[in-house]
Amino acid sequence: MTDHQERRPHGGGREGGFGAPREGGFGGPREGGFGGGREGGPREGGAREGGGGAGGGRRPFFRRRKTCPFTGPNAPKIDYKDVRLLQRFVSERGKMVPSRITAVSTKKQRVLAQAVKRARFLGLLPYAVK
Repeated sequence: MTDHQERRPHGGGREGGFGAPREGGFGGPREGGFGGGREGGPREGGAREGGGGAGGGRRPFFRRRKTCPFTGPNAPKIDYKDVRLLQRFVSERGKMVPSRITAVSTKKQRVLAQAVKRARFLGLLPYAVK
């Protein structure tokens, strides 16, 4: 260190640097402190209420509950020889489609994965499509 340089505390002695907390508490990378959110205080609309009549609020998106295609009456049986059934759950690249998209239950997804692996081993399904 030379004579004209002085040792500065963490943050380089600059105001508003990383070493010094901003106004309003610890703000992290954002302005305004922890939990500050955007300006304006409490959120508009408050809690979600049913009805949605004259309030002018938008109705929340209705998503139909998916059901497992392998449960219930007359559901197809998972078989490694049934290539047409297995191809519905394998992408065109040869990868298995995740259960959050196909709505297969966890238990049936494990059985389905085993069937796909057996079909691949026997050459009924490709490992990867070029």
